[in-house]
Amino acid sequence: MAEEVNPKAYPLADQMLTTKILNLVQQATNYKQLRKGANEATKTLNRGQAEFVILAADSEPLEILLHIPLLCEDKNVPYVFVRSKQALGRACGVSRPVIAASVTQNEGSQLKPQITSIQQEIEKLLL
Repeated sequence: MAEEVNPKAYPLADQMLTTKILNLVQQATNYKQLRKGANEATKTLNRGQAEFVILAADSEPLEILLHIPLLCEDKNVPYVFVRSKQALGRACGVSRPVIAASVTQNEGSQLKPQITSIQQEIEKLLL
């Protein structure tokens, strides 16, 4: 974890929040409430389905996903960077690194309270 994180990767989740987010991502995978990849995340934002978006701070080059925070701000969707695309991929249940993922809305989902609490923590980071 000693490697320098790109300063454009803001807000960056700390270790505890990252753990919470990755756990939620794993559960969202089981509930079919997760879209993996920059293109899919962009689509969920444009369609207004995204609850919040997780981006990997170690994407190379980072610019390939810097359009997503702008979209998130337009659509009022919280977003956060985690340090590792490898860890994000693992949480998404795939063997490949994932540079972006979005947790989507679902009526009557059991994940709603967790999603809401993480949204609030991300908003605190942005203050």
